Amino acid sequence: MPQTRWLSRREQHAWRQFLLMQGELRNRIGSRLQREAGLSEADYEVLVNLSEAPGGRLRPSEIGGVTRWEKSRISHHLTRMEARGLVERMPCPTDNRGALIGMTPAGRRAIERAAPLHVQHVRDAFIDVLTPAQLDALTEISDVVLTRLAEETATGSTAP
Repeated sequence: MPQTRWLSRREQHAWRQFLLMQGELRNRIGSRLQREAGLSEADYEVLVNLSEAPGGRLRPSEIGGVTRWEKSRISHHLTRMEARGLVERMPCPTDNRGALIGMTPAGRRAIERAAPLHVQHVRDAFIDVLTPAQLDALTEISDVVLTRLAEETATGSTAP
């Protein structure tokens, strides 16, 4: 078994600050969106993906793919959104056992009201506090890490 390569203080600090930043941003932006638009972060994520989908409809499994949620979470959340009148289930024309999820007019109004607020929250808490060089560096870092993770997923292995 290979010897553990423990994180240096610098590496540990970078990792923990990244996690803290990510959590704080999600909490802050999510809380503001809930308070100002009445949508949870999860509601917003579903509605954004439906608004960007061809025909405005997706299978629940497709929503799960883009949100990275487990099947039970998708099912429960869509049921709650349906009860609130934000989405509706429709028969899938290509699969009699499947369903499509689409936005209702109330869901469309909700995302149209929430999107400008969400963008402003992201700008206030994140985008506008970074310099263009910092934003470029963050994009490059994200691309490198996501590429590495995609390669590991494709090969079914983890790097040493």
